[in-house]
Amino acid sequence: MIIKFFELKKKSIENKKFFLLYGKNKGHIEEVIDENLKPILSKNIFKYEEDEIIKNIYNFKENIYTKSFFENDKLIIINRVTDKLYSIIEEIILENSKDLQIILLSGALEKKSKIRNLFEKNKETLCIAFYEDNNQTLSQIVKNYFYKRKISFSQEMVNILVQRSKGDRNNLKNELEKIENFSQNGKKITLEKVLKITNLSENYDISELVDSSLSKNKNKINKILNENNFANEDCIVILRTFLSKLKRLLKIHERVKNENLDIDSAVETHKPPIFWKEKEIVKNQVKSVQYNEMLDLISRTNEIELIIKKNPYLSINVTTDFILNRN
Repeated sequence: MIIKFFELKKKSIENKKFFLLYGKNKGHIEEVIDENLKPILSKNIFKYEEDEIIKNIYNFKENIYTKSFFENDKLIIINRVTDKLYSIIEEIILENSKDLQIILLSGALEKKSKIRNLFEKNKETLCIAFYEDNNQTLSQIVKNYFYKRKISFSQEMVNILVQRSKGDRNNLKNELEKIENFSQNGKKITLEKVLKITNLSENYDISELVDSSLSKNKNKINKILNENNFANEDCIVILRTFLSKLKRLLKIHERVKNENLDIDSAVETHKPPIFWKEKEIVKNQVKSVQYNEMLDLISRTNEIELIIKKNPYLSINVTTDFILNRN
């Protein structure tokens, strides 16, 4: 059944157990899950990637249907869903276990998508499309945020924040939180302060590039490199970002080993706290990069930074080779 995201607040969905949320607006999807779905669904949450399910379907089914003394009901969240999961999901819906709830997350799905059609036509399932935010929507988010917290602002501030968010409400919320934290110290928010404490949109591309490299996501790395024209001076930022994230991963690895923690616990209790939307990324990176490999990468990163400081004209080539060849 097709519904709009705002209808979740109007319609009773407590008896619904199967949800497909798709589209390019990841920030809005996360917002709806946190504010509208998680409060009414099972608190026993298990997250999967489509690829890991396909690699071991039997293990997946065993996990979702197995009950324990501590958890009878389960909420299963599956990321990056495509039609490859169609038969598995169809089987689960037909099974209609009373103790199982599922949220499927996907990017843009074409009208002919089998899994989209399944959720659109079945009365027991909900299908919600999420479209990219426009500047008007983002501007209203900024204004509502400031109004609610009684922070004075100008239209010029709003425009700057929307511009720097690069069309992503997650980026926008990150910057709004910085401004709120700054204002809590009794400091007045001016346009000059907004310009100083918020990030340029390019920094998100750099952070995403480094995250993709550490997660060994070759397709994402190539896409970011092809879509951005990084300058020589950006290379130092890229390497410093790489070094910072590597040191964080190293510390988590050491805590797992020395404090006998699992990865989830080490990430959840890390100091300083890891921002909520980064946690799954960091967990994947800890699994992808071994301890000795991290030590080697830290050493190589420092060496490359010295090389490009001495030979600035080599910055782009050397940094790009480093990012690409380690994968």
